[in-house]
Amino acid sequence: MKKDVIKIIISAILFFFALIVKFSNEWINNAIFIVAYIIVGAEIIIKAIKHIEKGKIFDEHFLMSVATIGAFAIGEFPEAVAVMLFYQVGELFQDYAVDKSRKSISELMNIRPDFANVERNGKVEKVNPKEVKIHETIVVKPGEKIPLDGKVVEGKSSIDTKALTGETLPQEVEIGSKVLSRLYQFKWCDKSRSYKRIWAINS
Repeated sequence: MKKDVIKIIISAILFFFALIVKFSNEWINNAIFIVAYIIVGAEIIIKAIKHIEKGKIFDEHFLMSVATIGAFAIGEFPEAVAVMLFYQVGELFQDYAVDKSRKSISELMNIRPDFANVERNGKVEKVNPKEVKIHETIVVKPGEKIPLDGKVVEGKSSIDTKALTGETLPQEVEIGSKVLSRLYQFKWCDKSRSYKRIWAINS
């Protein structure tokens, strides 16, 4: 992605330079437009050719190549470069969005809890979350992940919901608050208590 950004920046600089600075010989400007186009559009044309060889003709690469080369053919050099630039900028934002989504999904998978502290017969047992029964009380210590969906029955705290909502600020929870498993993690805790209790409402 960093390489694509550099290409776009260099091409954009050349494009605006040729657009603003008018040389006595028009072909100097046109040559600069062509160089700017090659920097940002050569990869698209190569992909279009490869796809044609594989029988994939009417894809976005082919259409962009035809549109921009056609603009060059009728003498609209600035338009040809501008179209390819806008296309590449759009692709850049799309790639960024996809990478961010993949990262978010990966983070959600990584925060899946491996155990649950269940209060049974006055003692706390560490068990597999699947073994927790409905209405059993789960003890969540400071910094631990919430293993199951539930409702807070004792204490109050702040939880990190960034993986779910993207919100960087902690969410306050107290008795009666519903919390979700995996997606939430206790981050800032009430110092007056060493742990928080959550009533599991499903397993």
